[in-house]
Amino acid sequence: MLSFVITVLIIAFIAAILGFTGIASGLASIAKIVFYIFLVLLVIGLIIGAVNGF
Repeated sequence: MLSFVITVLIIAFIAAILGFTGIASGLASIAKIVFYIFLVLLVIGLIIGAVNGF
């Protein structure tokens, strides 16, 4: 999931360099949402691991 975020950010960066600002902002928004989902799942996983004794 994190590799997807990095890929989308790279595509957004390239689109921004080429002047496709609408596409770049859309891809950056998608990457940000997926990154926040990744962070939530990471925290949930850490809490579950701590409760189960890792």
